[in-house]
Amino acid sequence: MHSAMEYLIRLLYTYAEHIGMGFSLLFVLFAIKQNVWCWLFGGIGAVFYIFAYYQYKFYADMSLQFYYVAVSVYGWWSWKYGKQEDTDSPLSISQLSFRQWLQVLLVTAAVFGVYVYFLTVFTDSPVIIGDSFTTAVCIVATYLAARKVIDNWLLFIVADAVAIALYLYKGMYPTVLLFAVYTVMAVAGYFRWREEINRS
Repeated sequence: MHSAMEYLIRLLYTYAEHIGMGFSLLFVLFAIKQNVWCWLFGGIGAVFYIFAYYQYKFYADMSLQFYYVAVSVYGWWSWKYGKQEDTDSPLSISQLSFRQWLQVLLVTAAVFGVYVYFLTVFTDSPVIIGDSFTTAVCIVATYLAARKVIDNWLLFIVADAVAIALYLYKGMYPTVLLFAVYTVMAVAGYFRWREEINRS
């Protein structure tokens, strides 16, 4: 029994990155189409990526996956039952004002600073700045996605581009491929949502 459990754990760590990649691609594909089931796929993918990032000592990205699991629940609820601010209208695509962009940048900078401190003091991470940057941007972008704010795609494009360099450095080649596809899909998602805004 003990050896069987060890085998299953080894199997999980071996294929966690690949399984997580598959579910994460489904998340982006369904998100582009504004299908609420994207949040289920995103949550499952995040669970597998917890194990993948732990192996590579990407601790900030690992902690981000716990956030993804939680925000997947919120995102599903928000897309299913959420309302526009100050109205009873169903949640629809919106975009940030200049003032809201400033708020987003300030929050992102604050989260980045917290992660830099944490990774510097408490971990042996070899990519503190890059890991902290992508994590901070993705935390904010995912919340915006849960609120159907189109600007989430722009933040994801930036985070994905930086992440590609990080994962190349760590040899996480399936995830390099995933984030290259993510970048293309984020561009497609932005223009798909932009078309809907223009139609409304």
